[in-house]
Amino acid sequence: MTISIQNQRKIYDEFIDFLAAGVTPETLVNFQYSESTQEQLEDLIYRAKLEKLTPEEQKELDELLVLEHIVTLAKAKAYIIMQTQSAQSH
Repeated sequence: MTISIQNQRKIYDEFIDFLAAGVTPETLVNFQYSESTQEQLEDLIYRAKLEKLTPEEQKELDELLVLEHIVTLAKAKAYIIMQTQSAQSH
C-alpha cells in the first residue's frame, strides 16, 4: 500500500479540519488520526524500515513525519497549558 499525494492531503486535511472545528487543550491532547490514516502511516513506516519505498514515497513519508512532529509539539504545549490552568485553579 502506498500513500498517494491525494491520501497525503487527506492526512493533512484531517488535522486541519480538527483544528478548524475549534479545539481546547484537552481535545488537542486527545487528538488521534482515524484508523485508516494510522494504518496508512504505519504501512509506510514499516516499508521504509524494509527499504522498500520509492523516492516519491520517501519524500511523502518525510513530509508526514514533519506533520506528526508538529502535532506532537502542539500536544505537548497543550498539556503544559492544562497543567498551568490546573495549578492556577488550586
